[in-house]
Amino acid sequence: MNFTSVASFRKLRIAVLAPVAWRCPPRHYGPWEQIAWSTAEGLYEAGHEVTLFATGDSITQAKLDAVCPKSWEEDKSIDPKVAECLHISNLMSKANQFDIIHNHFDFLPLTYARLIRTPMVTTIHGFSSPKIVTVYENCASFSHYISISNSNRHPTLPYMATVYNGIEVCNFPFFGNPDSYALFFGRIHPEKGLLEAIKICEIAKIPLNAAGIIQDTGYFENKIKPYITRGSVRYLGHIGPDTKAALLGNAYCLLHPISFDEPFGLSVAEAMCCGTPVIAFNRGSMPELIVNGEIGFLVHTVSEAANAVKKIHVINRIECRNHVLCNFSRERMIKGYLEVYQRILKNKYPA
Repeated sequence: MNFTSVASFRKLRIAVLAPVAWRCPPRHYGPWEQIAWSTAEGLYEAGHEVTLFATGDSITQAKLDAVCPKSWEEDKSIDPKVAECLHISNLMSKANQFDIIHNHFDFLPLTYARLIRTPMVTTIHGFSSPKIVTVYENCASFSHYISISNSNRHPTLPYMATVYNGIEVCNFPFFGNPDSYALFFGRIHPEKGLLEAIKICEIAKIPLNAAGIIQDTGYFENKIKPYITRGSVRYLGHIGPDTKAALLGNAYCLLHPISFDEPFGLSVAEAMCCGTPVIAFNRGSMPELIVNGEIGFLVHTVSEAANAVKKIHVINRIECRNHVLCNFSRERMIKGYLEVYQRILKNKYPA
């Protein structure tokens, strides 16, 4: 390889490995797939030779390589582990065709890293269990890790950089005249805080719309459905990309009362891009996304959140959008990734 082309970011051969739980880009849910797809699209548009390893029904400007016709979440006849093994090994058998492999799949591809010569970068989107950290630790000496927020860094792991997730801002236009509803947008699961959002809106006396896939059926049936029945919340189901921006942008505010340390929070960035301020519980990456009192509010309790709803009108919606354009655009993400690639390849191919 001629390092001159690497240093100027020209024509790298890059493999982007997406998960196969959902299609790329997702039809409604799939944040890791969304970022993998966005990585491939952004690198392609920057002039690189990109291959996206994803499901066969994925849509991309880059070259698509697939051994799984559909995602296992959308086709229940597919065995997830079988599909994942075939998918990962398909890329690894072709590793020598690429200058860089960018892994968005999680820890399983790391088991190949010692067996291939191509450098592999892994964006760590989160830790599903403390037990998987052992794999990252064991592979750290020959792998390259990127965090998606400083708060999500594990103390025992070495990281090359924090590169925040980036959104395609043209898909989230500015809405300057919002409706009167608050919005909850996320998985219907206790840790995402829909029940807390309902209580916030009851105190603040503001209508609540909620959208997202039902991930915990018991929670939905026992805790949420009674409020839907009596009209305290309007549940819209899962919302696809065609209508997401309008729902986010027309909201008076987005409520994000999480009870876990969220690694990033795409819906927070997407809402702010549309001009919608966010009220979030001060957990995980939220202080990195939200400037408290300037483009939203960081709170600790339901009552604090309800008070924040009453003063959300002081937030300048255009400043919410500008904050995203400066910090969480796809272009900013791609720039960060390319800088990491350059450092890796400069070490491998010194001048």
